[in-house]
Amino acid sequence: MDYKKDMEEHMEQKTIHYVTKAFKVFAMIVLGILLFLLANYVLMRLWNWLMPDLFGLPTIGYWKALGILVLAKIIFGFGGGGHSNSSKSGKKSKKHFKSFDKCRPMRRDFSDWELYDDFWKEEGEKAFKDYVDKHKNKEDDI
Repeated sequence: MDYKKDMEEHMEQKTIHYVTKAFKVFAMIVLGILLFLLANYVLMRLWNWLMPDLFGLPTIGYWKALGILVLAKIIFGFGGGGHSNSSKSGKKSKKHFKSFDKCRPMRRDFSDWELYDDFWKEEGEKAFKDYVDKHKNKEDDI
């Protein structure tokens, strides 16, 4: 008899577990749908608030806002983030940073910039005045 009671309790616990799990999944699906619909409503309100005043575009309804949201998700992606495999993304980022190594000498050498102010005071103003005079002479010739 104890075996039957234990089996019944075990089956009851399993049933409660699966019913709870199914309810949680159902609740998450409903919550996801509600959040999607709310995001669509916010998009519609933002569009109708900003776009007519800024760009002279017409106001839109709920279904057009849904179309814009779906189109934007198709074009710009669904925000999936990076790869689940960290080694692939690590290799990609290393390649990305290697391309900047070519410019490192130019970006790191600022010692010559100390002379910029002195150059502008001594030669820059004179060179600019010569440039302006040259263009004025061209206008007078025409």
